[in-house]
Amino acid sequence: MKNIVLIGMPGCGKTTFGRYLAELLQMDFIDADPEIEKDAGKTIPELFAVSEDWFRQCETATVRRLAGLEGKVLAMGGGVVLRPENIRALKETGVVLYLDRSPDDIAGDVDMAYRPLLKGGTGRVYELYDQRHRLYEEAADITVPNRGTRKEVLKALLEAGRKIREESK
Repeated sequence: MKNIVLIGMPGCGKTTFGRYLAELLQMDFIDADPEIEKDAGKTIPELFAVSEDWFRQCETATVRRLAGLEGKVLAMGGGVVLRPENIRALKETGVVLYLDRSPDDIAGDVDMAYRPLLKGGTGRVYELYDQRHRLYEEAADITVPNRGTRKEVLKALLEAGRKIREESK
C-alpha cells in the first residue's frame, strides 16, 4: 500500500491533520521532524545551529529511510521540497498531498519561536511562502486547501486518502 505524504509550509497543519487522517484510515502516522532528530541524535535547532545545509543533509537521509516504508501517513518538514531527490524518493512509494494554507493564517496562529526558519517573524512567513509555494504545487499529486473549518479540511484529506488507498491495493 502506498504512503500518503503530506507537504506544505511550517504551520500548515501537516502533523495535526496527518494524525487525524492516519487514525481514520487506520494507518500508522510518522512525523519526519522527530525522526530526523532521532536519526541525527540532535534537535532540529541544534542541526540548524551547525548550518541549514547540514540540517538538509540529515533530512534527506531520513526521507530516504521513510520513503522505504509502506502504508504510512508521513508528515514532512516544510523544506523537504528544496531537494528534488527528496520528492523523487517519496513518490516512489507514496502519493504527495500539498496542504495549502495561506501565509496570513500561518502568521496569525503559529508560535514562530519553535520554528527555526520562521524566527524572522511574520515577514519571513510570506517570504518562505513566496519561495516555496510553486515547489509544493509542482511536487504535489493532489493539493488540499486548508482554508475551511478543521472538519472541512479533514473531509477533503480523507477523501483523497481513501482514493489513494483504493488505487494502491
